[in-house]
Amino acid sequence: MKTAFARLLRGADIRFVRVVTCSIANVIRGKAAAVSVIDDVFRHGVGVTAALPALPVMYDTVVEASGLGPAGEVRLMPDWDTFQLVPYAPGHAQVIGDVMKDGQPWALDPRYFLKRVLGEAGRAGYEVRTGYEVEFYLLDAGGRPVDDTVFAATLGMDVAHGVVGDIVSALAAQDVIAQQLYPEAGPGQFELALAPADALTTADRMVYARQTLHAVARRAGFRAALLPKVLERAAGNGAHCHISLWRHGQNITGAPGSAHGLSDEAAAFIAGVLDHLPALAALTVASPNSYRRLQPRTWSGAFRAWGMDNREAAVRVPSNPDGGPPGHVELKTSDASSNPYLALGAVIVCGLDGLRRELSLPEPVQRDPAFLSEAQRRAAGADPLPGTLEAALAALEADRVLTDALGPELTQAYVAVKRFEWQALKDLPLEEEVALLMERY
Repeated sequence: MKTAFARLLRGADIRFVRVVTCSIANVIRGKAAAVSVIDDVFRHGVGVTAALPALPVMYDTVVEASGLGPAGEVRLMPDWDTFQLVPYAPGHAQVIGDVMKDGQPWALDPRYFLKRVLGEAGRAGYEVRTGYEVEFYLLDAGGRPVDDTVFAATLGMDVAHGVVGDIVSALAAQDVIAQQLYPEAGPGQFELALAPADALTTADRMVYARQTLHAVARRAGFRAALLPKVLERAAGNGAHCHISLWRHGQNITGAPGSAHGLSDEAAAFIAGVLDHLPALAALTVASPNSYRRLQPRTWSGAFRAWGMDNREAAVRVPSNPDGGPPGHVELKTSDASSNPYLALGAVIVCGLDGLRRELSLPEPVQRDPAFLSEAQRRAAGADPLPGTLEAALAALEADRVLTDALGPELTQAYVAVKRFEWQALKDLPLEEEVALLMERY
């Protein structure tokens, strides 16, 4: 295999292979190894500091409370199944790495966390397929939106046809397929709906999608911004997560004739997500900036509620265009500041807990929860979600199901890094926050 692989690299004129990982702070990091040492990469991967999980999003300093320090080395071992040529960087290929310590998977690796959770789902008899809808702003070199159109205006597609077309083509070259593309509600804002896959593949593709959006936009003289809140008076960016439950290759999310068309398993899964949602938010809307977006009446999922085709509910159950039962559900309380491995893994943990406890769904909320009285919201269980990252982190620390699933080391490092980010960023004006973080996510 190594010989054939080296031949492939030479034939494609590849000089470097990037081995990348997505850190706790959701920064995509990696090292590029020359093809001349590819045999060493096969054997040993590439070395990186064991302090990597302790680095916040803003700058490279070790967060002391993470439990990590400057000493120690871990290895990024390539998962060659994720290998792709990098279409926007001629001469480079890329592969996602699994973080290993002393020859074993590292408890602080977000990708290993998702693998563990998927193993648990498999033992319980479930397969989980997921997909992301990625929203982003396209800005010119001066930071201005490329258009001032409204939702789904075709002029927006025409104005940005060249660069958006290049983005879609570069994604497709990496087996990341955009099934839909359209202008979103904000000026210069677009949405790409990526094809669903198993949850690990979805997370890997999200890493490649984020890199591609930034790199291709920059090459064309623009900047892509996936930050949850970019413009004060315009729509925020979500990364809506679509989820379906499968067994033996069959989608079991829907059940004809059942309440709201959902199977008992899907209903219990959704109930588990809703039950843990205040804590889950710390992992799915994971930056201080996220809570600028997570506001009522913005279609961001600011209330702990579910509904049929209700875009103000945290969990939306889309109707089936064929008229049959639903084929998937959507978590709207989700954005691109979240590490996709941690976010997807945590969603599945919560859903599996709902299945174990056989939780029942409340009645769907079919109105905007913001317009319900407090008493009506209490009766429906439609509580407002945490208003800050700090409040979500406190809920996470109190949630034994999620912290037990993450494990003590990953919980400690995650909470420490995110609390450090909250303290550093909570008082920044939006303009400064956007300037600092625009291309980190």
